[in-house]
Amino acid sequence: MPIRCRIRTGEYHDSVALMLAARRLAQLPGVRDAAVVMATAANKAILRQAGLLVPEIEAAGHDDLAVVVLADNDASAAQALEAAQECLVRVSEPAAARSAPRPRTVRNAVRAQPHSNLAVISVAGQYAAGEAWEALKSGLHVLLFSDNVSLRDETELKKYACAHDLLLMGPGCGTAIINGVALGFANAVPRGPVGIVAAAGTGLQEVSTLLAKLGVGVSQAIGTGGRDLREDVGGMTMLQGLRALQADAQTSVLLVVSKPPSPRIAQRVLDQVRDSVKPTVVCFLGAETAPIAVAGAIPARTLEEAAYLAAGRAGASIGALVERVIANEVTDLRGQGAVLRRHLGPGQKYLRGLFSGGTLAAEALWVWKDARMDVHSNVPLEPHLKLTDPLRSAGHSAFDLGEEQFTVGRPHPMIDYDLRIRRLRQEAADPEVGVIVLDVVLGYGAHPDPAAELGPVIKEARAQAARRHRGLMVVASVTGTDTDPQNLGRQAKALREAGAIVCNCNAAAARLAGFIVGMG
Repeated sequence: MPIRCRIRTGEYHDSVALMLAARRLAQLPGVRDAAVVMATAANKAILRQAGLLVPEIEAAGHDDLAVVVLADNDASAAQALEAAQECLVRVSEPAAARSAPRPRTVRNAVRAQPHSNLAVISVAGQYAAGEAWEALKSGLHVLLFSDNVSLRDETELKKYACAHDLLLMGPGCGTAIINGVALGFANAVPRGPVGIVAAAGTGLQEVSTLLAKLGVGVSQAIGTGGRDLREDVGGMTMLQGLRALQADAQTSVLLVVSKPPSPRIAQRVLDQVRDSVKPTVVCFLGAETAPIAVAGAIPARTLEEAAYLAAGRAGASIGALVERVIANEVTDLRGQGAVLRRHLGPGQKYLRGLFSGGTLAAEALWVWKDARMDVHSNVPLEPHLKLTDPLRSAGHSAFDLGEEQFTVGRPHPMIDYDLRIRRLRQEAADPEVGVIVLDVVLGYGAHPDPAAELGPVIKEARAQAARRHRGLMVVASVTGTDTDPQNLGRQAKALREAGAIVCNCNAAAARLAGFIVGMG
């Protein structure tokens, strides 16, 4: 089968437009596979793994657009390449075809809507800081969704925002809920007494949706961007968010979520917590809990525990039973894992995690580390566990597919499931793999029907394993609510029907996967 490509030098399209164009090409008669991506180093590596990298793409620059198809014959390949430009134009038409003129700058948008007070910025990283400066200097709070922004730009933007009583959420801030309005990938959750400040987008989604399942709502949910608690940034947005929620009459319980910050920044955050009379649950994922408790906060090791503790302080019936509830869950999962392990062949000893949420990947890695499992990763907890090639697994492995190395020039994996599906097939074909772990994250802006994409691949992978006399377990968690556009109940049902084991949260999925492969 021929592989044909076309390089469009210096041509830029939004990553979602590229994803939609690739899908349409793949649906053309005679086309077996297709990709429409910017020719970045990471995308070239992914194409190489998929068997789609040809010399023309290898020679292209990162600002060039690559269209590549694998087809049954030359005629089908040529037809697909000719259709590519039409596809790109078509998927871009809705924005261009609006009859009313649209502002082309932040300044003009403010003039058109003078009562606006917040800007959401999602542009290519090299342009993001400039747009954020324009928004801040126009008096707007900013949710900076874009990543690939330098640390220097982030620090200067946040210094300016703090000095002018403005909130800069980001860069790389994927989620926030402000005055009941979901921004980025946020979920549809009820209003309520818990205020969240999170340096973790999917961490914010996980705790807010777990709260919703417990009948507890959210007052405000402020995202800070994943680097906010680094030493060089100083936790500026985290501290701003804490002060705002401590003064907010609608917030009675606070919840802080982050990967472990530097000790000095952690102390700043805990000092701010100590200054408040409001109960504050602090989850520095995987960090020692003793220093947090000394500071007067309520420590949590996992996102699950953090949500349960906050719900209890907010009056949910779970109350002081959190430790017992989680202990009972672990006991049940251990028993379930022992039963499922009997379906594996003698050589199936490894688990593989394919995560779209960086915080969910981190939570799973900490669960496995606490159980003394060495799990390799592109975002490892220890340097010696870093994978030399993020496209190839070694032993137990888990991947954050939302890392910048995978998202430059392509949509986030919560929008585009193509890369994860390719990896799922790759891992399922490994005879030493017994369990694949997936997070499925719902919400505004995420894929409209994840189970429709993942379900057939899960079913196919399990069937192929069975034909080779192997068991293959796919363990999933679904972060979301029944009021999300994708509907939690419908997604979980479809995944179960495809053969996945669906757990009530990400931590439970990680534990079950570990128990299946013999975690202690």
